[in-house]
Amino acid sequence: MECCRRATPGTLLLFLAFLLLSSRTARSEEDWDGLWDAWGPWSECSRTCGGGASYSLRRCLSSKSCEGRNIRYRTCSNVDCPPEAGDFRAQQCSAHNDVKHHGQFYEWLPVSNDPDNPCSLKCQAKGTTLVVELAPKVLDGTRCYTESLDMCISGLCQIVGCDHQLGSTVKEDNCGVCNGDGSTCRLVRGQYKSQLSATKLDDTVVAIPYGSRHIRLVLKGPDHLYLETKTLQGAKGENSLSSTGTFLVDNSSVDFQKFPDKEILRMAGPLTADFIVKIRNSGSADSTVQFIFYQPIIHRWRETDFFPCSATCGGGYQLTSAECYDLRSNRVVADQYCHYYPENIKPKPKLQECNLDPCPARWEATPWTACSSSCGGGIQSRAVSCVEEDIQGHVTSVEEWKCMYTPKMPIAQPCNIFDCPKWLAQEWSPVTVPSFFVH
Repeated sequence: MECCRRATPGTLLLFLAFLLLSSRTARSEEDWDGLWDAWGPWSECSRTCGGGASYSLRRCLSSKSCEGRNIRYRTCSNVDCPPEAGDFRAQQCSAHNDVKHHGQFYEWLPVSNDPDNPCSLKCQAKGTTLVVELAPKVLDGTRCYTESLDMCISGLCQIVGCDHQLGSTVKEDNCGVCNGDGSTCRLVRGQYKSQLSATKLDDTVVAIPYGSRHIRLVLKGPDHLYLETKTLQGAKGENSLSSTGTFLVDNSSVDFQKFPDKEILRMAGPLTADFIVKIRNSGSADSTVQFIFYQPIIHRWRETDFFPCSATCGGGYQLTSAECYDLRSNRVVADQYCHYYPENIKPKPKLQECNLDPCPARWEATPWTACSSSCGGGIQSRAVSCVEEDIQGHVTSVEEWKCMYTPKMPIAQPCNIFDCPKWLAQEWSPVTVPSFFVH
C-alpha cells in the first residue's frame, strides 16, 4: 500500500485557500468583515472646552456593502470653559438673532431639557411665548440636559460617564467625585423659622461653605431671601435676588424662582465662594425656610510619612502620625478642625521595623588605665578590639581584619606630661644681730 503521495496543483490551491480563509477568520470582525480599510485620523474637536466630540472615518474596500459603521466618535476638550464663555446651546440660539423669522428679528434664548428631542435646537423668542425649532440637530458636543454630561452627537443623545468616556455609566457621587463613595462630603439639612422684629429686619438662615453642592432652599411665607458671598481671597458681595432667573454670583450659577407665597433657590455647585443665605423681613408674618445641601469635608486627616528610624543599623523602629489638613488652603492646621466632622476618623499610627541590616564591625576600646606617673610624663593604655553588634544588640569580638576599613584607635597615649613639683631654695636673708649685743 502506498503510504504517501505528492500533492497535485489542485490540492495546493485548495490548501492555500483554506489558509487564507483561516487567516481572515482569525482577524477581528471589525478588521475584516466587509473588508474595511484602517481607521483614519481623528477630526478636530467640535469644541475648545466644555466637552466636545471628535470623529474618525474608515472606507469600505468591498464592491458590496460592508457590515459595521464607517464612523466612530470620542470625547475631547474635556476642560471647563471660562464663565464668560456662556452656554453652548445658548450660543447656537443667539447665532440666529440676525436671521429673520417670519419677517421679524428676535433675540433667541435656549430651551433646554426637552424630554422628547433633547438634541434639536429649540429656542424661545425673548419676551414672548414663541418657541421654534431653529435646527433639527444641535452641534456635536452640546449637552443633552443641563445637569448631565450626556452629549448630542449627530443628533442623537449619547451617554457619557463622569470619566468623559462615551457609553460609560460611571457617575459622580453627591460630593462630585467620579465613581466615589460619598465619603468626602456630608449631607446638611435643616429648617429655619423667622422670628424677626421691627428692630431686626434681617437674619442669617444658613452659611453654605465653598465647594458645597446640590443646594436647595425653599422659603414659604412673605419674607424674602438674599445672598451674601465671600471669596477665598476675602472679596465680599451681595445679590438681592429681586426676580426669577438664573444668575452668576461669584462664578457660581444660581437658579432663583419667585412666587407670591414662596421662593425657591437652587445651586448645583460646587460653590466658588462661601455663601450666606439671609432673610429680609416683610413685617406681615413669619416665614420658614427648608434647606438641604452637601457640604465638603474640607478638613481631613492625612497620614504622615514614617519618622526617621530609631537606629541607623542593627534594627530599629519607626512610626507614622496623622495631621489635620485643610483642603482649601493646602496646609496643615490644628487637630480641632478635623475633630469637627464625626465622619473623620483619625488613622492609628503605623509601626514598622527598619534598618535591619547588621551594623558593620567597629573598633571598641576599654577605658584608659591610670597614668603610670602622676607628673613628668607617663603612659596610659587601653585594650582595643574589633566587634560586631547583632539585631538583638549583642556585641561580640571578631577578627581585626573586619575593621580594617577604619583606622584602629591608639592603644597607648602619654599622660601627665606637666613637670613634677620640686623644692626651690631662695637667697639667704641678711644676717641679723640680737639686740643685747648692740650697746
